[in-house]
Amino acid sequence: MIVAVMAFKWITNPAPREERQLEVSVVEASQQHLQRILSDECFQLVDPLSPDRKVGKTYVFDAGGDWEVSGYYRRCENDRWHPYLMTLDASHAMTHLKVQDAMLRESAEQNELLEILP
Repeated sequence: MIVAVMAFKWITNPAPREERQLEVSVVEASQQHLQRILSDECFQLVDPLSPDRKVGKTYVFDAGGDWEVSGYYRRCENDRWHPYLMTLDASHAMTHLKVQDAMLRESAEQNELLEILP
């Protein structure tokens, strides 16, 4: 009986579903920011909503009001996977983006939120 009551409380607890919905909205916002920066319609993306462990681990993390989303992207099949780490504020606006992609060096000179890693 105790197990049944505990299971019922766990199933009816809305907190995990609400947290998951918030995480999904954060990752979707990060996808939109990344698409704007890359300005490429056909890039492939590996992120917490579409993970691929063969490419690498991804995560979405609540950093005390801010959010961090990591993942990988590539422009086409012949491109290598580029890791990224995006920081978003509570309103899902991008505050920082670290990428390992030399093709974005010129964009980084014009955008102080973008950091290119070697």
